[in-house]
Amino acid sequence: MDRVEKLAAAIARLKAEDRERLFRLLAQRGGWPPRAGRASQRELISPLPQGNRRPDYVLVFDGGSKGNPGWGYGSYAIMRVQDGAQRVERLDFGEGYTNNEAEYDSLIAGLQDLLDRIEGAGRQPQEFAVQVRGDSSLVIKQVLGQWKAKDARMRERRDRCRSLLGRFGNVELRLQPREESVRVLGH
Repeated sequence: MDRVEKLAAAIARLKAEDRERLFRLLAQRGGWPPRAGRASQRELISPLPQGNRRPDYVLVFDGGSKGNPGWGYGSYAIMRVQDGAQRVERLDFGEGYTNNEAEYDSLIAGLQDLLDRIEGAGRQPQEFAVQVRGDSSLVIKQVLGQWKAKDARMRERRDRCRSLLGRFGNVELRLQPREESVRVLGH
C-alpha cells in the first residue's frame, strides 16, 4: 500500500467530527484540491456542520450595488428564535462593488456580528445552530459547494463564509424568494 492509500485509510478511520475538522483545516489553508476525479465540488470543500437541530438564530442577508460595479450596500437581520428578538443592520460598502460582492460582504458582516455577540456573552458558537437565508442563488449555492466560484474574489468570500459558518454547531442555508428578503430587510 502506498503513502496516499495509507493516508486515505487513516482518514476513513477518523470519527466523523475529526474528519470534518480535518477537511475544514485543509480548506482554510488552501490544501484542498480543486478537482478529484468525478467527485462533486460539494464533496471537495470542507463540510459545514449539519444536523436536524432547530435553529437558535436566523440570519437573513441581502446586498446590491447601484451600478454593477457601483455603490455597494447591504443589510442583514439576526433573529433569536427563542424569544423572537430581531435587529436589522444597514451597511454601506462604497464604490467599486458588484452585486455579488455586496451580497457576500453582507453575509460575512452578519456572521461576524453574530459570532462576536455570542462570544461577547461568554458562550461558544459551536453551542448554537444558525439558519442563513438569502435570495442570492450565487452566494447560497457557492457556499454550499453546489456551484463553483471561478473568480478569485468570489472564492475568497466563499471561503470566508465557510470558515465563519464552520464555527457554529449546526448550519443550514436556505434560498428564499426576493419578496421575503424585502419583507424582513426593507429593500
